[in-house]
Amino acid sequence: MSAMDVKGFDALTRAELDEWEEVRAGNPALDSPYFHPGFSAAVHASGRAVHVAVGDGVFVPHHRDGRLLRPVGWPGADFQGPILAAGTPFRPLDLLGGGAGGYAFDHLVEGAPGFERYVVTRRPSPYVDVTGGLEGYLGRASKSGRDNMGQARRRAARAGRELGAVRFEADSADADALARVIELKRAQYAATGARDHFAEPDRIRLLESLLKTRDPAFGGVLSTLHGGPRLLAAHFGIRSGGVLHWWFPVYDPELARLSPGWILLRELVGAAPALGVTRIDLGRGEDEYKRRAKTGESVVCQGIVTRNPVRRAAVTALARAREMARNGRFRRSR
Repeated sequence: MSAMDVKGFDALTRAELDEWEEVRAGNPALDSPYFHPGFSAAVHASGRAVHVAVGDGVFVPHHRDGRLLRPVGWPGADFQGPILAAGTPFRPLDLLGGGAGGYAFDHLVEGAPGFERYVVTRRPSPYVDVTGGLEGYLGRASKSGRDNMGQARRRAARAGRELGAVRFEADSADADALARVIELKRAQYAATGARDHFAEPDRIRLLESLLKTRDPAFGGVLSTLHGGPRLLAAHFGIRSGGVLHWWFPVYDPELARLSPGWILLRELVGAAPALGVTRIDLGRGEDEYKRRAKTGESVVCQGIVTRNPVRRAAVTALARAREMARNGRFRRSR
């Protein structure tokens, strides 16, 4: 394909947005809500400029960071890649016009056309098939998943005895509850020494905007679990059609003994049919609860599209060093 035309997101025509939705709907590899134009629209409206490389039936939403391009929503986007029809060829180097020196990705969907030579590492991205709700899940889950769901049921009963009636709301519009989710998440980042994702105000605005988006085709989903008046756990994610992405889960650390995160996940799996959800994407990572809960996994890739061999070598060395360190931690934790 020829070089791509780059536009600001708000410069896309209605016809281009309709084509984006049509192309995405016809490609099962792009069913994640991150590929819906509503996600790019929400990120752009939050105050972080989104540009879109537009070709013949191809759309690549991204951010410009100096001479480096990053996928839309980075570093909070758990699936990335070009929006194009299945089987359409793509030349990633066509992204590098207008002085851009590289396109760095860290959650590229496996098999994105044209990207194979630029991939440095691959990681699993677990998911939960929730077709048929809790009964359907238990019929396909691993023994570990079934055992943890059983424990969650018993701990929910215990929470009810200790704290008051347990209440679950699958799709809440409570802005105060979302603020509590962000507060708990920031406390978790501080306690673990992780970078505070919400130190950037536009990321808080993004979640607040998504909470108000109630369209089943695309929007935010806030799920809450209370024991009496106390918030035990909550999750804020995004959904598009039958896919819900597990994005920002939190729980009250003072009640860790009750495993409130598992209680919440159990309730959400049970509520999936009423929500119209058939799959919950858990996102990249080998966290213990993801390993236990998953019914399957896809693969996401890390790497960089660049013409500069020095830059590519540096990115490759850093990624492989991180991979070795991660694998070492993973083996020690098992």
